[in-house]
Amino acid sequence: MELFNSLKDSFYENFIVDDRWKYLTDGLKNTLLITILAILIGIILGFIVAIIRATHDKTGKMKILNFFAKIYLTIIRGTPVVVQLMIIYFVIFGSVNINKVFVAVLAFGLNSGAYVAEIVRSGIMSIDNGQFEAGSSLGLSYRQTMTSIILPQAFKNVLPALANEFIVLLKETSVSGYVALHDLTKGGDIIRSQTYDPFLPLIAVAVIYLVMVMFLTSLVTKLERRLAKNDKR
Repeated sequence: MELFNSLKDSFYENFIVDDRWKYLTDGLKNTLLITILAILIGIILGFIVAIIRATHDKTGKMKILNFFAKIYLTIIRGTPVVVQLMIIYFVIFGSVNINKVFVAVLAFGLNSGAYVAEIVRSGIMSIDNGQFEAGSSLGLSYRQTMTSIILPQAFKNVLPALANEFIVLLKETSVSGYVALHDLTKGGDIIRSQTYDPFLPLIAVAVIYLVMVMFLTSLVTKLERRLAKNDKR
């Protein structure tokens, strides 16, 4: 009973007093906004880079673009996302007053794009060369073959991997606080700094992340089952 009362008082102090729960909800809004926009950037950039890399591997063309794509992939995949975030905010935009959400979206979008590119590229390369030959025999150009035949099949093959990448991205946004951005994790940290009680604020942050990840994971599982059923038909 004493433990229950202690938790009750701690809950009231951490979340009810001064409407401190709003630190979590406001942070959650930024976390979701950053994740959604970064996913969009990651998909667009990733597909462009993947097509460049796959085209070079298949045909030997786009050598210059492939060179820059490889540099981009090497740098982004070889350095921690938190370092990339800090470089963009403190170095690239250090001399200007810029929206922190924009910086986070840019950093996480660039980071996600590199991983999406390799996922999509692996999907493209897994498609049998006979599919390219079939497109050519139908009088389709390489671009038409890629967009009409190859990419739809590749996208279907890598969709579960892409979904898992976006789950990872959601969790990676928790480092946004390094540039003083009020995300979900930072919201919990603000409450902790005011109440000097780290337990409930951080547990609340962890539970919220866990619920979101479990929800997304269930969607991925359903997606994989549906794709498996379609393959059996």
